[in-house]
Amino acid sequence: MDEPAGIDSLIAVLKHGDTENRRAAVHQLEEAGAAAIPPLVALLREADDNDVRWYAAVALSRIGEPAMAPLLDAMKTSGDLQFRRYAAAAIGEIGVPAIDPLIAALNSDDPELRGVIAMALCRIGQPAIGPLTRAMEHGDELLKECAALALWKMGEHGIDALVQDVKREQGS
Repeated sequence: MDEPAGIDSLIAVLKHGDTENRRAAVHQLEEAGAAAIPPLVALLREADDNDVRWYAAVALSRIGEPAMAPLLDAMKTSGDLQFRRYAAAAIGEIGVPAIDPLIAALNSDDPELRGVIAMALCRIGQPAIGPLTRAMEHGDELLKECAALALWKMGEHGIDALVQDVKREQGS
């Protein structure tokens, strides 16, 4: 399945296939692994149809950790908010291995990028709370602020971590 022609055919199914065939193509692209990442990222970036983007994001999330860096790099260079949202969702579904690279990327000068990265961290949820709390303690001011906002967006568990951080700062 590593041959580009096979991957190109599966990409075409994601674009034009019915639901059943798209699901099968996602599974086959997952099996293709790293070879499928560049065409899937390109599809995610170029698609006008949110269904197509969704299937591409699912395939990338299932490929997992090897897709993380290419997705993050593409998010940094693209100004397309829809692309960034789908890429962030894919990275968030990758889970724990994505936490540290996402936190490092929070230091971006691009506020929109920071927002979608925070969304990915929120999607990961509880496992990201400890690393975000540590980023608040040891990061620069921008990273501290972004980590605090991501924790706040996480709701109850993230807010609990923020409260504990404030108590530590006050020496309580």
